[in-house]
Amino acid sequence: MKIAFVPIDNRPVCYTLPKLISQIDSDIEFFIPDRNLLGDLKKQANIEGLFDWLVGLSKVDAMVISLDTLAYGGLIPSRRCVESFEEIKKRIDTLREILEAKECKIYAFSSIMRISNNNCNEEEKTYWDKWGKKIFEYSYNVHKFNSDNCITHDIPAEILDDYIETRRRNFEINKIYLDWQKKGLFDFLIFSKDDCAEYGFNVQEAQLLEKMGGYVKTGADEIPLSLLSRAIEGNVKICPIFTESKHKDLISNYEDISIESSVHSQIDIAGCTVVDEDDADILLYVNNFINNQGEIVMNIGTEPFSGEFLVPEKPYMVADVRFANGADNNFIQEFFKNKIIDKYFYGYSAWNTSANSLGSLICGAKIKFLAKKYDSSAFKKLQITRFLDDWAYQANVRQTLTSVSVDELKTGMKTFENVLEKYLNTEIDVNYCYPWDRLFEVEVDFN
Repeated sequence: MKIAFVPIDNRPVCYTLPKLISQIDSDIEFFIPDRNLLGDLKKQANIEGLFDWLVGLSKVDAMVISLDTLAYGGLIPSRRCVESFEEIKKRIDTLREILEAKECKIYAFSSIMRISNNNCNEEEKTYWDKWGKKIFEYSYNVHKFNSDNCITHDIPAEILDDYIETRRRNFEINKIYLDWQKKGLFDFLIFSKDDCAEYGFNVQEAQLLEKMGGYVKTGADEIPLSLLSRAIEGNVKICPIFTESKHKDLISNYEDISIESSVHSQIDIAGCTVVDEDDADILLYVNNFINNQGEIVMNIGTEPFSGEFLVPEKPYMVADVRFANGADNNFIQEFFKNKIIDKYFYGYSAWNTSANSLGSLICGAKIKFLAKKYDSSAFKKLQITRFLDDWAYQANVRQTLTSVSVDELKTGMKTFENVLEKYLNTEIDVNYCYPWDRLFEVEVDFN
């Protein structure tokens, strides 16, 4: 099967992770643009270069595309870029012509612009460092009370007007995408909600898109992987099993639906089916939380795993979502008692939000289960990456670092590499870097 893939940006989870997952089945021919064409934290993608890449692409069976990348230059530029609606509309009209010429299935997603509840402008417009929380509160209250007449605020008019106009532009572009889908251009189109609250302009827009027939999903970075999974032909029956079954109605951080609903949604988007344990092809163990989802880097605690994990005698995978952005060390300690990954193991993930973990995990498991030419070394590389990133780095080493220093990072990671070598029964030879020059994400590079 030949699949083309246009990522959100050049982060490892957006660029190298899809490649790693696709390599599990060497029958998949995976086409992805050069990494230098994609955007990062400070620059947008080379959109003209990406259009040229799409035009020159050989015939494929399916395409997975991030519309934010091709319209604005990436997810972050979709919130920052100053181009008008007319300029973006002209660009995506060209994109439509390119896509119409491709005789393949097209799976696409576009974001509903988020509203972060902080005064940090790292991924927002410059004024967010002073007015972010105020804008969030304004948005929240306008939606909650269904009026802006009674909402008092001290946000400068030019800033609020700019923000509202940016939202309007992006929403109108999303309505165009929805029209394209209704006319048959897309085989599947998702509108993503990122960093959700109960109320807000983003929630209003999501509701309006749903009323117009759009498919809206909580999440963001994992959605291209969910669409990649959906593009793979074949159904996989999955049974979710929660370590804390009495608490599966709780809501994860940065999401607005229960963890159980999130799990079912991810399985559905991936083109898989939720079934009972006896009928399952793969068991999905979810290490969920009891009172609240913890977050290690934010010093938000939660009750860690305290039970027993027994390896089943059928295919299984593990979504470790007790903490956002990092593994549960108690669960890992219990999990590693199994000593080696056995033939039934189909993946582990504790990457960032619950949706991030679930979407990427299910994609890898589905491809492995249906693989026509299974590559065990590629699967092992994927698991090494997830354990080193989600467990070693995010849940442990990151908390000890004082700066963005690769030498300090390598020293801290060595102990965890040694443990993982015993568990996986393999030598680990990797390097690390900070792709966006910040501690939030690390890249694992195989020598």
